[in-house]
Parts: sequence; structure tokens; C-alpha cells
Amino acid sequence: MLLRHKRHAQSNTKYVELIIVADNREYQKQGKDVEKVKQRLAEIANYVDKFYRALNIRVALVGLEVWSDSDKCPVTQDPFTTLHEFLDWRKLKLLPQRPHDNAQLISGVYFQGTTIGMAPIMSMCTAEQSGGIVMDHSDNPLGAAVTLAHELGHNFGMNHDTPERGCGCRVTADRGGCIMTPSTGYPFPTVFSSCSKKDLLVSLEKGVGMCLFNMPEVKVLYGGQKCGNGYVEEGEECDCGDLEECMNPCCNASTCTLKGNAVCAHGQCCEDCQLKPAGTPCRESSNSCDLPEFCTGSDPHCPANVYLHDGHACHSVDGHCYNGICQTHEQQCITLWGQGAKPAPGICFERVNSAGDPYGNCGKDSKGSFAKCEERDAKCGKIQCQGGANRPVIGTNAVSIETNIPLQEGGRILCRGTHVYLGDDMPDPGLVLTGTKCGENMMCLNRQCQNVSVFGVHECSAKCSGRGVCNNKKNCHCEAHWAPPFCDKAGFGGSVDSGPMRLADSESVKVGIVVAFLCLLCVGMIVCIKRKTLAGLFISNKKNTIEKLRPFCLYENNQPPKSGVTNLSCKRGQTTSKRSPVSSQSPAECETFEACGRHTHTHKIVHIYCPSLLVIMMNPPH
Repeated sequence: MLLRHKRHAQSNTKYVELIIVADNREYQKQGKDVEKVKQRLAEIANYVDKFYRALNIRVALVGLEVWSDSDKCPVTQDPFTTLHEFLDWRKLKLLPQRPHDNAQLISGVYFQGTTIGMAPIMSMCTAEQSGGIVMDHSDNPLGAAVTLAHELGHNFGMNHDTPERGCGCRVTADRGGCIMTPSTGYPFPTVFSSCSKKDLLVSLEKGVGMCLFNMPEVKVLYGGQKCGNGYVEEGEECDCGDLEECMNPCCNASTCTLKGNAVCAHGQCCEDCQLKPAGTPCRESSNSCDLPEFCTGSDPHCPANVYLHDGHACHSVDGHCYNGICQTHEQQCITLWGQGAKPAPGICFERVNSAGDPYGNCGKDSKGSFAKCEERDAKCGKIQCQGGANRPVIGTNAVSIETNIPLQEGGRILCRGTHVYLGDDMPDPGLVLTGTKCGENMMCLNRQCQNVSVFGVHECSAKCSGRGVCNNKKNCHCEAHWAPPFCDKAGFGGSVDSGPMRLADSESVKVGIVVAFLCLLCVGMIVCIKRKTLAGLFISNKKNTIEKLRPFCLYENNQPPKSGVTNLSCKRGQTTSKRSPVSSQSPAECETFEACGRHTHTHKIVHIYCPSLLVIMMNPPH
């Protein structure tokens, strides 16, 4: 299963729908020319997209915003405060108005110290922290592009390329080195190291970046339509990039049209230039909060990634889902301290995080000061662990902070925290991650332990008839054999978002068709035998045949004929016994029983035996 997840994370192209914002100082720096600012930002985005293509990630610029009048959030020389304010503004103002995956602020302000950018680590796709700030520190837009790519790397979960990590970089330091080096010089780096690629894969396997598997709407792409940009736009049948880079056998790169009999050229649901059948799995679930997707049979692209509704219990893990990830104290302790590590008792969190200092806190406030944790929020502050390695396993820039706490009943308990020196561009990764379970039906949100009911997950799941779960789009993902949208009718499973789960059911359908065909074949053979028998009866002995058919003809009013009366009827739809139905195709009348037998052709007699199959014998022998 793990191997499949790795292939899934590596093979599927990811799309970061990026919005870049220029603050007022950047606007002034570019001569108060809005179009000049936009052109510079677009050039920065093009560089970043080029860097990330090597990782099978496209960075799609879906919006630009220039603060030409005044800043819409406080921007100061303090990078931490500026980051905090920008991310708050993004969540409350920008995200509701313009959906996107990540936002970066390009600032003309010179930040304090050596910081030229800052971003939270492993925060891609989150509403609270998917973004960063970048100082425009060079006349060459490539400089800001490298810094933006670096901060975006932190959002993806990439750490710095420090010497002790032994990272492989195919470009030497004197030629720029790699993008995730702690400090940037000239020439600027343009490639990622082996460590960055490994960090990215680990993050994707954990569920970071769950929003990146859908292609952006081409109408919102900045820069207008162009054949060769890799996005299929209006009037194009396909787009495999420039002539030099196109390796797609189904697409004509010069005209962006399909070749020959090709029906499609791109997407996980396109194979050998043809659409895959509906229900073919195109994206497996990658973790305990993810849901699988299936081809629809009409679209070459796999449906957008869907996952369990925020607040839903994780599958097979004691935790709650948040942004498609199941965060737990246990997993974070293992990440910091290695195998054998586990969360410390609650008293460790309460005592250590009530201090409000660098080693025990609930993060920083808007002024950059360490905040004390309230007792109820203690498990949302600095992570406290026990066991594991002698020192943190995440690098030499991490140190152990050990606290001995006396117990009322005697003895002491050892609490192990972590302080990580990751440079000036990353907030403390030793804090408990957002979405981590902090109590029964509780999770950490904004450094507070809150009830999962704030997400409305139980109300959403209630409409799924007990046969499905609620996904992040508030729709039911039904079990196999039940149909969306409410899982109350028979169907093929899945949701209106994920496509149908078909494979297991399709085999049943195939078997059913074969069985039905064999049954019809057997019935047809029986009918043929009966038809021949009836024909033989007529040929060999008409009188005996008439006698055998007597039960099929009824007297009118169920009375025998009076002497001399020959007007008898063969009534429709009645039976003379439990075994002998009267055909709806029997003659309406027969003057005598013998006449009934004489006037009824053999094909009608067979019709009496098998009216539903309409098996007849034309031109019977006389």
C-alpha cells in the first residue's frame, strides 16, 4: 500500500493555484505603475513555475493584486508580525472572495536582520497558513522568484539544505547551489536538492497539499490564452507545452489539436489516447482521511481530490481529520524523536506551556511575544514527548528541552520538548500542529482546543443514511452498492465529486448478463423441444392431439353444450387447472371443440405454451 501511495504522490501532477499580492511599498518602488508591477509579478510567477515543473508541480498564477492606495494589512519591518497579519488577511478577506491554494506577499519593505522571506512549514492548502511573505531584494525579478520558491517549499514541508543532511545538489555552490539552502547568494539557485525532493514526498504522503490535484480553471489563469503553456484553454483540444518539450503522442504541439483518432491527450483517465471506462480508479486514498477518486468515463482528468470532512474521525487512527490529514501527538513525537517516542502525560503540557517563554508557549501573539497557554489549550502549545532517541532526529539545529516535574504522590516525570533553530524564515515547528486531537471530540485550532462540532460534521453525515461519510465538499461519499447523493438507493458507490466506484459492481453486472443469457438459451431449447413435440402430435394423430388440447378450451359460462348447440368459445386469460393456462393468444371463438382444434394453427398452439417468448413455428407441416 505504501508503494502505491508513493507512486500516486510522484506520478500525479500537482497544481498550485497561486495569488501574488504586492504591497504599497512595492508599488512605490516600481514607480507607482500598476501595469509595471503586474508585469514583474507575472515574471516572478513564471520563474517559480519553471522551477517546480521538475518536481511535477505546476504553479498557476490565478490572480494578482496591487495595493496602490494603501496596505490592506499592517506591513512592517518585523517579518513575523507581517506574516501573521498577511495570513490573517488572506483567511478573512482574500480567500472568501477569490478561491486559491496559496498566496504570497511581495513587499518593498526591508525586513529586520537577514530575513528576506518567511513561511510556515507543511501548511500548503490550509486556510490559516498557506502563504508567505517575500522581500523584493533584487533588481532582477529572478531574485524574488527564488525566495518565493523557497518559501513555497517550506509550505510544502521542505526543510533547509544544511550540511549535516548530506543533500545532493547537481549545481555547485559557486554556481548558485539549490533553492532550499538557508541563505541565498548570487548567482541565484534554480534547482531543488535530493533532500527537498525527499521532504516533498514525505509531506505528500502525509496528506499535505490535498487541494493540488485539480487543474485550475483556465479562465482565471493570468496572462491570457497561449498554445504551448501546458493548459488546455478555449479552442484547444490539448496542450503539451512547447515543441521542444512536448513528448505527448496524442497531441500536435504546434496547433494544440488531437492527432488522428485520439479522443484525449492528458489526464489520469486517458490511456493510449482513449478515455478509460467509468469507475476505473484514478487516485487512491493516500492516508486515513483521504477518499479515492474514479474516472467518470466522459472526462480525461481524474475528479478533483476529495477527503473526509473536517472534524470526522480518522480511519483506523485515534484522531480527527483536518484538511485531509490526521494529525496526532504520537506522529509528531515520532517525527521529532524517532521510533519509540510518545506524547508525555497531560501534566507536562500544562506545566511547560503555561510559562509563555521560548520553550513552553502557545505560539506568538500579533506583537511577536510568546503567549501563555490556558490549561484547556495546553495540548495545543509546544509538543511534549517521552522516549525515542537521545536527541531530536530532525537535524543538528534542533535541541532537546527537558523539564523534570515533581508529582504530588512522589517522584518526578521527565518532559521532553524541542527547540529548533531553523533560521529566520520559519516559525517554530516544535508547536503542536493545527488539527491535532487535544481531547474527546476536540482539536487544536488557532492554538486553542476547540470542539469539532464547529465544523458541522455530524449534521453533514446525518444525511448519508448510515451508508456513507461526508466529504470536504459536504457531499456524501457512499459505500459500494449505494448511490449518491444520499446513499439511500442502490447504485455504484462514491460521490457526486469522486466518480462512481464501479469495478466490483461491474463484474457482478457482467456475471448477471451471462447468467441471464444462459437461462434464456435453456428456455429457448425447451421451447424448441415442445414445439417439435406439438408438431409431431398434429402430424401423427390429430384426434389425440385435440383431446390433449381439450383443457385449453372452455365452454361458455363453464357449462357443457346443450344437445345440438355447437357454439363454444375459447376464453382468454382463464385456466382450467393449476397447470393449464389459457393463452391470451387463443382464438376468441370456436364453433365446436373439434373446430377449435382444427382452426388453431400449430404456431398458435405453441404460443399457448410459451406466450412470453413469442416462439412460433411458421408454416407447420400438414
